[in-house]
Amino acid sequence: MLRADLEAQEALRAWRVSVGSAAVLRLCTLQMDAAPTTAYVMLGKRCARRCAFCAQAQDSQANSALLSRITWPPFRSDQVLEGIIAAFRQGRLQRVCLQTTVSPRYIQGAEEAIQALSAACPIPISVSIALRSLEEIERLLAAGAERVTIALDAASERVAALVKPGLAWEETRQLLYTAAERYPGRIGTHLIAGLGETEQELLTCLAGLYDHGLMVGLFALTPIPGTRMAHHPPPDLASYRALQATRWLLAHGLVKEGALQYDEAGRLINLGLTKKEVARLLEGGEAFRTAGCA
Repeated sequence: MLRADLEAQEALRAWRVSVGSAAVLRLCTLQMDAAPTTAYVMLGKRCARRCAFCAQAQDSQANSALLSRITWPPFRSDQVLEGIIAAFRQGRLQRVCLQTTVSPRYIQGAEEAIQALSAACPIPISVSIALRSLEEIERLLAAGAERVTIALDAASERVAALVKPGLAWEETRQLLYTAAERYPGRIGTHLIAGLGETEQELLTCLAGLYDHGLMVGLFALTPIPGTRMAHHPPPDLASYRALQATRWLLAHGLVKEGALQYDEAGRLINLGLTKKEVARLLEGGEAFRTAGCA
């Protein structure tokens, strides 16, 4: 018991920072075409969950320094905190996004990190974390989080059973719906395209999330060596671009779920708009920017 407590305390003291964020915080040097304005910080050690696509999963053989394809070097929490304060005051940083693995005392660790950041400066804080109740969500909002994100990742219960064993997918979705109603504009989730879902499954899930007022980050699967999905192909680029475009149109109320049409294989074939209308709506390119940190 004592050993577990000491290991948990050690994990709380060490914050892992995405390498691009670490450069913005002046914790390392890195050549970048465009510096991020969000600091991405990972709390906790290897995750107790067994998501087939994740480098941090309990049964993953991947490099533990990775999350997706990004390297996350560890730094002392006080160094990271000082870097965030300085970067925010100098206008180089606009938000902190905490990514939390399921590890000993992880909710407490997130709560303490949020409190420390909130006490240090007024930077907006998002936290992506596995939670099971409204009380846990309220606890992190009360600590100072502006947004709480609980990742579904899979677009349906069918897909979740294959790639996220142990996730109560429908219960999590209902919790998200309830929380979004209770805390409008402060609750989000993530979906990953390419886990084995059809376009229809993903867009139906996405539309339901938007209908309930959730913010949604959409990502494409990145196969990582050492994970169970290491040899699973990423989504077809044309398909992913269509999903990105439709996500953006749904998010902005420019298309309705009922207007979407699919073929027998669940592929999107019609948005209910003319080609000219679609081209006009998407001409700015915003739809194809990564919709992360919901």
